[in-house]
Amino acid sequence: METAITVETNVKAPVEKVWKLWTQPQHITKWYNASDDWHAPSAENDLQVNGKFKTHMAAKDGSEGFDFEGIYTNIREHQLIEYTLGDNRKVKIAFSNLGADTHIAETFETENTNPVELQRQGWQAILNNFKKYTEKEP
Repeated sequence: METAITVETNVKAPVEKVWKLWTQPQHITKWYNASDDWHAPSAENDLQVNGKFKTHMAAKDGSEGFDFEGIYTNIREHQLIEYTLGDNRKVKIAFSNLGADTHIAETFETENTNPVELQRQGWQAILNNFKKYTEKEP
């Protein structure tokens, strides 16, 4: 049985902007990293049920990298994204429209390689980067 973890944030931006910056590859590459020594040099996103996504994550020094990829299982524009990762773990992202702000709750099943707390910190760091990027982006 997988452990499910939820990370959350409130973004000072309307849900339409949050959705756009979350789902468009040209924006994903600007915020999808857990630390400043990593980046996302490429992203592909076919945002529809059974559509695939792939974000390449890499250390800026070139020492390591991997593809974060999966297949969408449920999409409700401005509300919900669900997908299954390549290792069959499930992820659910709920977007709550709070008017001028948007609440994001991202629930993911943990993997068995890294400690659970490290996974929580990594996913939260990526979400925090998204918040920071979105609130700066005009």
